[in-house]
Amino acid sequence: MKQMIVECRPGMTRMALTENGRLVEYAAERDQQQGLVGSFYKGRVINVLPGMQAAFVDIGQKKNAFLYIDDVLHPHLDRQPTVKPSIETLLKPGQTLVVQVRKEPHGSKGARVTTHYSLPGRWMVYMPFADYVGVSKRIAQESERSRLKVLGERLRSGEEGLILRTVSEGESEEAVAGDLAALRAQWKNIENQALNAPAPSLLHRDLSMVQRLIRDAFDPESDELYMDSASAAAEARAYLEEIAAHASNRIRIYEGTEPILSAFGVEGSLHRAFSRKITLDGGATLIWEETEALTVIDVNTAQYTGGSDLEDTVTRTNLLAAEEIGRLMRLRDTGGIILADFIDMQKPDHRRQVVEKLEAVTRRDRTQTHILGWTRLGLLEMTRKKVRHDALVPSGKPCECCGGTGRADGSPMRIPGQELL
Repeated sequence: MKQMIVECRPGMTRMALTENGRLVEYAAERDQQQGLVGSFYKGRVINVLPGMQAAFVDIGQKKNAFLYIDDVLHPHLDRQPTVKPSIETLLKPGQTLVVQVRKEPHGSKGARVTTHYSLPGRWMVYMPFADYVGVSKRIAQESERSRLKVLGERLRSGEEGLILRTVSEGESEEAVAGDLAALRAQWKNIENQALNAPAPSLLHRDLSMVQRLIRDAFDPESDELYMDSASAAAEARAYLEEIAAHASNRIRIYEGTEPILSAFGVEGSLHRAFSRKITLDGGATLIWEETEALTVIDVNTAQYTGGSDLEDTVTRTNLLAAEEIGRLMRLRDTGGIILADFIDMQKPDHRRQVVEKLEAVTRRDRTQTHILGWTRLGLLEMTRKKVRHDALVPSGKPCECCGGTGRADGSPMRIPGQELL
């Protein structure tokens, strides 16, 4: 069972998701800074860079958006040319086009945009020009996958593309068809707005953080949503009634005096989860170091002494660490390249068990994670997609005095061996 806990402060909304009592997701969103991912804009091409096979597009944000050639070609791989044309043959400065944000602006980089449009609904993702039907890989039963594939082919028309989501498993044709009709109408509205809108301008904004959570992760049969604002709960209930009318009673208003995230134990869990050093059950530890594109996680036995021998102790520690790493990647929304330095194991079967444990945990993550395997140095290599940077995590910021180095006295760093020169 999942519990969704939403705290509504003036100017900010914070959300926590727990599964069987354990915190697995956290996000925060300022009222005036809703994320851009999923939003549609009518943009204007500012410049085209053939050397990068990319273009910069003005969508009305502080920085121009980045449009790569792969996001201009046909969304179906089988319909793309064998040899990519120069982007100069596809786009010209001053040209207007509709783009969708696929990755948030971050740091010095603008948003990444695409012309591979997609609109997520309750049961499916609608792609107006993709020309194929896909079924979520998380639906394991082959007969159900085949049923949904046939259903999707029957419902789509022309070049439409559909991806049947995991929650569509067992759903009736009427429910899926109703979702498709609503998404078609939504896309038609975007097209109509684009005809007369100036460039740049916003055509369609994705749902709020709470609505996205309800759409993507809420099971109306078993999950619970707690909110500390009656007005916000009314909005959430109205949206939930659109997709699951019988489930509106799953939303509950918290009326305690203690802040809701503290009352549910979330604040303490967040503090531990976003620390540099995380202690596991039994005393083993993780050291978590993040850069913009790379995260390194070091596993240590520390005070953990369980197991009948050294190999057994190491394997047990690594299995505990794998489960926690999978949870924390999701909770911290870690993206990019991830290297986990597990304690050395002698037996290949034990290394396989660690990978299988991590795969089992990441399957519950709605963000795609690829476990690439062990490197020659014995590190476990992974990648995890990250598109949103709007989560205001409680991890603080580098110290203004030392810049995060931990040294505030201004003295130069000692180089080992320097005293011998």
